[in-house]
Amino acid sequence: MRSSPSRSPLRRNLLFERSMAFLAVANLGLVAFDWSYIPWRDFWLRNFPGVTRGYDRVKGIEPHRDTEAYLDTVNALQQELQQTGLENPAVQARLQELRSRSSEMVDTNPFAVANKSGTLEKIKNRMREHIFQERRRESSKQAFATFWSTENLTQRGINNELQFFNREIRPLIASNYYRSIGENGEFVDWFWAIDAPFIAIFALEFIARTFYLSRRYRSLSWLDAALWRWYDIFLLLPFFRWLRVIPITVRLDHAKLIDLSHIRAQASQGFVANISEDMAEAVVTQVIDRFQSTIERGEFSRWIAQSMNRPYIDLNQRDEIQELTTHFVQTTVYKVLPKIKPELDAVLRHTIDQVLSQSPAYQGLKTMPLVGDLPRQINERLVSEVTSGMYEAIVTALEDKKGAELISKLVKSFGQNLTTELQQQRSLQELQSLVIDLLEEVKVNYVRQLSEDDVESILEETSRIRRLKS
Repeated sequence: MRSSPSRSPLRRNLLFERSMAFLAVANLGLVAFDWSYIPWRDFWLRNFPGVTRGYDRVKGIEPHRDTEAYLDTVNALQQELQQTGLENPAVQARLQELRSRSSEMVDTNPFAVANKSGTLEKIKNRMREHIFQERRRESSKQAFATFWSTENLTQRGINNELQFFNREIRPLIASNYYRSIGENGEFVDWFWAIDAPFIAIFALEFIARTFYLSRRYRSLSWLDAALWRWYDIFLLLPFFRWLRVIPITVRLDHAKLIDLSHIRAQASQGFVANISEDMAEAVVTQVIDRFQSTIERGEFSRWIAQSMNRPYIDLNQRDEIQELTTHFVQTTVYKVLPKIKPELDAVLRHTIDQVLSQSPAYQGLKTMPLVGDLPRQINERLVSEVTSGMYEAIVTALEDKKGAELISKLVKSFGQNLTTELQQQRSLQELQSLVIDLLEEVKVNYVRQLSEDDVESILEETSRIRRLKS
């Protein structure tokens, strides 16, 4: 079965992305190896001497002449001991030379150039422990002088002493080196020659990607296209090479070799959680401040005046205000008023009681014999008639076309007259003052509460909604 043409370019693009990602990972591995080579050189020397023989040249490392000559003298001594024995004058001369070189090594510290003075201390301590057992305060020079003496080799055995030296001392001395210094005063380092081909490849890829993006998206300038993948610039820097971990991580994600979506979501959520509290307070406060400034500048009054004189633009041949008013009135009459009728009756009953209580005739009626509960019945009857009559009148008006038009005109007239009255200087000033004070109280009482909301729970709810949509 042949693959569809639309999927083939995607597969080729993914293959290219993965190839470049693997190349970038290989480059980062070389960078990490080069960065750790000097601190870990002893490890490579002990376990993989072939690596040090090859990579020492890259770091400008060569054997130190003094320590190398010391080991060559030991090698010559071993050969002469095998051929002639301990009493030969040539062997005695070698022992004297080793005693002299040992004293010179302790005094001059040839390990300091390689920043390995600690290695020299290990050598001195091991030699003291070997000669003087636990007495570390003894002179290391005296320990070397005793070790390379005829009496010591005879007493302890030549083979035993040479085996100790080759096992405990020789590897430490062999780890010392001399590193060349260039004309710039820095250590010689030829790693740039290994790194340069990688940088060249990444530079060509960066230019090609920039050219492709600038041609594909005409609105992008060359600089905008270059900044599209700004993180790739770290692959082109010959310094701060450890920053290459950033573009390499992104490339591995793009190549679908790793999945950073969860980490990216958590990182963005943490970032938003940290700044959203301050942003919420700052944004809401700024909006309220702008609103207060608008009112203080008199723009609120100008808006009211303009709304009265400006012609209304109808977009859909519908009178939305009239329809909204009709809907509001119908909802109030048919659904709200029947539910609040007991409360209206109680208010009206109380009002009538208050009016009648001030009437002498009504008070005299209550004191007449045989009247009984008649005043209360009259009050209840009056309240019922009034509320029922008013409700029926409103319902009749709504169901009548002419009545609906009159109610609409009433509402419109109410709005116009309210706007006109609000334009009066005294009313407008008082209204502006009240609104400004109200906004100030809103900032004090509610904006702080908004900023203290549980931002993490809000972000978690947002993530849940996104998961449901996907």
